Amino acid sequence: MTDTSPEDALLEAEQSSGWLQFASIVLIVAGIMRILDAIWAWRYNGVLPDEFQKAVLGNDLDTYGWLWLIVGIVLILAGLAVTRRSQWARWIGILAGAILTITAIAWMPFYPVWSLIYIFVGIFVIYGLAAHGGRLRMPMQ
Repeated sequence: MTDTSPEDALLEAEQSSGWLQFASIVLIVAGIMRILDAIWAWRYNGVLPDEFQKAVLGNDLDTYGWLWLIVGIVLILAGLAVTRRSQWARWIGILAGAILTITAIAWMPFYPVWSLIYIFVGIFVIYGLAAHGGRLRMPMQ
């Protein structure tokens, strides 16, 4: 058992707060982007590529629109809950950061700089939530 002074606990809480704010903002922005994707899917009337016929969820953009709307709402709620140190939100955020990082690799040949930025943002979200998203430790009296 280690003794933690109140000053050390306050410093740790301030450092954690910055990482959690970063992760929260990224999750909220990602959620907003998914909602915009959903609106696009519902309003798009153009021709779909031939490869889209073999898509995982079929070729109906309405299906993807509803999926993106649900994902967007979950990400926004998780981002808001991260600021309150919610553990379920922490794990959703870690999963979202991992998906962001892994899926950015597929775009590396086409957009190398943006892919690297996405990869680093995903890694920072994972780090912020994994290292600083736990419950606050109270100093020993």
